[in-house]
Amino acid sequence: MSKQLITEIDGCINIQYRLHTNNPSTEAIINECMNHVQKIEEFNAIVNHYQQSTTTIIKKHYYDILFNEILEKLKKAGLSITINRKDIYDIVDHILIEMNCNNKNILPKKHKFLFIDLFAGIGGFRLSAQQAGGHCVFSSEWDSFAKKTYETNFMELPFGDITKTSKFIPKNYDLLCAGFPCQPFSYAGLKHGFDETRGTLFFDILQILEDTKPKMFLLENVKGLKSHDGGKTLETIEKSLRHLGYTIKWKIINSYDFGLPQYRERWYCVGFKEKIDFEFPSGNMRGAKLRNIIDLNSNMDNKLKLSESEIERINFHFSSNDNRVQHDNSKYHPNTKKGRHGVFSFQKSDGSLRFHIGDKAKTQIQEAFYTCQDTYAPTIIANRVPKLWDLQRKLSVLEAKRLQGFPDNFIFPVSDNQAYKQLGNSVGIPVVEAIIKKMLKSI
Repeated sequence: MSKQLITEIDGCINIQYRLHTNNPSTEAIINECMNHVQKIEEFNAIVNHYQQSTTTIIKKHYYDILFNEILEKLKKAGLSITINRKDIYDIVDHILIEMNCNNKNILPKKHKFLFIDLFAGIGGFRLSAQQAGGHCVFSSEWDSFAKKTYETNFMELPFGDITKTSKFIPKNYDLLCAGFPCQPFSYAGLKHGFDETRGTLFFDILQILEDTKPKMFLLENVKGLKSHDGGKTLETIEKSLRHLGYTIKWKIINSYDFGLPQYRERWYCVGFKEKIDFEFPSGNMRGAKLRNIIDLNSNMDNKLKLSESEIERINFHFSSNDNRVQHDNSKYHPNTKKGRHGVFSFQKSDGSLRFHIGDKAKTQIQEAFYTCQDTYAPTIIANRVPKLWDLQRKLSVLEAKRLQGFPDNFIFPVSDNQAYKQLGNSVGIPVVEAIIKKMLKSI
């Protein structure tokens, strides 16, 4: 080994020396290289996905990714001059051993299909697909709090922003799952393929479908997608998916029809590479009530209690003999809607209590809504937790989990506010599971 070579790679003399002797030391390579290796983008996600893989093909996929990422990182660090490919394999093997990647996988080895989980959130799609017999081979989520919850429950750290991490997706999988954000498209002179979607997250879904060509996909969005931008958004989505050669079908489905005490309507779209005669599951379990998910211990939790002002006006409503009760609006400025038109409350036939603004001649604007144990909850969303007038409190995190069909042992290593937000952004587990099972029967 020449002195010139030593000076070219400052700080790596020991590595070069040991590699060029008859006694190369992998340990020496590891010690000097790990600082570079651990700076690899998505390093932990790559290793986690390798560890969770239950098929030889997928394991090899992530092994090769780790190899190539390490090789590229060491090249940039100036170490590739003295490290050959076998040394890199030794580094990869050492990393996987050190991170306990040879431990028995916690997931069952047998599976019916492989799927990827895009915009994964806390894993609603994953939980549903696993219960239908699937095994996840790739997950992606950008929100750090959601990733923390996902990793806690599935022992796998999702990759980050899908616009930057789609290169890590394997091609040997069957089903793409994605609950994607609803975004407007650009229609200016673009009429071919899916160019209209460029710059949106839906474009990334299309690009992944084109590159990996799975047999099936399942997409989810808000009910409003149907009418978003005067129907243009949905029209573009349908056209783009069909352009890729998929037979598609969509439907607005309510979680209430699948045994959950929540009136949650969502848009679901399935796609098949082959021409499939598919019908969505109808759901015949309407009628669940909130009392079925109530945790009595939560009644003692003071942080769940309604405010004194809320309790006061609820009590005022039930102290009146009127069906439609007018409340004191003197506390509101006369120029505000509440001050001009007043606040009224009305109990619906299912027992829920609605507060609204406006007299009978005005358009009534809902001001507050309280459900009760003998009916269902409105849609839980990121910034709204259902409240019950009869218990005079909001739902607990445990009850909110049950509202979405998550198991009681699902863990939230985040604040309650984050947990409510994450559940509000997730999917109804029984709905997605039923759809996937129907898809599997159709192919």
